[in-house]
Amino acid sequence: MAGGKRVAARTSAWICFADECGQTLRAHKATTWAPKGETPVVKVTAKGTVRVSVAGLCCYRPGHRSRLIYRTLLYRGRKGEPKGFREPELIRLLDAAHQQLQAPIVLVWDGLSTHKTPAIRTAIAARPWQRVYQLPAYAPELNPVEKVWSTMKSSLANLAVRTAGELAAVVKNRLKRIRYRTRLIDGYFTGTGLSPPSPTRP
Repeated sequence: MAGGKRVAARTSAWICFADECGQTLRAHKATTWAPKGETPVVKVTAKGTVRVSVAGLCCYRPGHRSRLIYRTLLYRGRKGEPKGFREPELIRLLDAAHQQLQAPIVLVWDGLSTHKTPAIRTAIAARPWQRVYQLPAYAPELNPVEKVWSTMKSSLANLAVRTAGELAAVVKNRLKRIRYRTRLIDGYFTGTGLSPPSPTRP
């Protein structure tokens, strides 16, 4: 990470942490209020293979507000549908981030096999505006995107959705809420040791 910070400072680049997660129709359990002696029961549809995959970037640059950039992918269990993010989808996300940030990117992500395929390596080599650093194994506490997923999943606790469309809509809604809470994203960076200075906010 130290090398990445030096490169970012020298090139005025954004440091972008990346990660992926998934959400199914199975609701997360959490404590709740209920009348004494009456255990609350919520019926959910947990059958099938419906899944919403999310790939996200938490983006940091001194003097600028922190950013959350993400894409979702809905899998309904149909033949030929990708179950998660593959090389083309990840490459499109990185290109979209570069276009939105309008600056070089220092990408920091884990050692997932998809991140090291020949297609990904070729795409990275063809983009001179991007440098890539790999996080140490088993170090989720160093990636602020992990905290985004934790917040999102906590907000879905005890929430019963019954269709793929409902699931996709509620996941996007929760991520949108986080995206506009810049100080919350700042806090995620602080937890990793990157403390954004007071940026100029619009």
